[in-house]
Amino acid sequence: MLHKWLEIASTPSVKLARESYGSAAQYARLDGTLDKDGPVRNDRLGQAELAFIAGRDGFYLASVSETGWPYVQYRGGPVGFLRALDDHTLGFADFRGNRQYVTTGNVAANDRVSLFLMDYAHQRRLKIFGRLRMIDAKVDPERVATLAEPGYAARSERAALIHVEAFDWNCPQHITPRFTREELDEALTPVRAEIESLRTENQRLRRLLGQEADSAGQG
Repeated sequence: MLHKWLEIASTPSVKLARESYGSAAQYARLDGTLDKDGPVRNDRLGQAELAFIAGRDGFYLASVSETGWPYVQYRGGPVGFLRALDDHTLGFADFRGNRQYVTTGNVAANDRVSLFLMDYAHQRRLKIFGRLRMIDAKVDPERVATLAEPGYAARSERAALIHVEAFDWNCPQHITPRFTREELDEALTPVRAEIESLRTENQRLRRLLGQEADSAGQG
C-alpha cells in the first residue's frame, strides 16, 4: 500500500541515504520503490487528523524561495483557527505580522509547503505536504471573512488555502513534553481540589485541638 507522504519525501537522494544507513528495505513497499501501482493511503485527512488539527493553536509552516532557501515560520492563533474545510483542504486567516511577507512571496513562485502540527503535552506530531494559495482580502473579502476569528485582536490580510497532498504521523520518541497554561490548569484542577480539601481538614483538626486544649485548661 503506497504511503503518499513517503512517496513525495523519498527523492533519489533520500533513497540513497536509506541504502547507506540500512533502512531502504524498511520503506521500499511504502514509498513506491517496489509497488508504484498499489492502493494509496495518507493522502486524505481522516477523523483522527481532523480532530487533531481542530485542537491546535499553532503550527510551523515551511516554504522555499526562488533561490532555494527554505523558510520556516510559526503561525499561531485561537484554538481551531487552522480549519479543515474538507478531507483535502485546510484554511486559515493570514493575520498581519511584521510585514516581511516571506511566505507570501515564496508561495507565489512555488506553492509547495510543509506543515508541522505539534501536541507537545501528549508527544504527538502531524506532518503535512500541501500546496498553498493566498487570497488577498482586497480581491475576495468574503472568503477572508469566513476564515477570520471573531473577537481575536488581529487583522486578517489574506485567506490561506492549503490543498493537502499527503500527511504522516511522526515518531514521538524525542518530543519533549511541554504544556500550555490551559493544559496545566486542566491537569492541576484535581490537585488544587485535593489541596483545598486538605486545607479544610487541617483547619477542622486545628479547631478540635483548640477546643480540647480549652477544655483541659478549664478542668
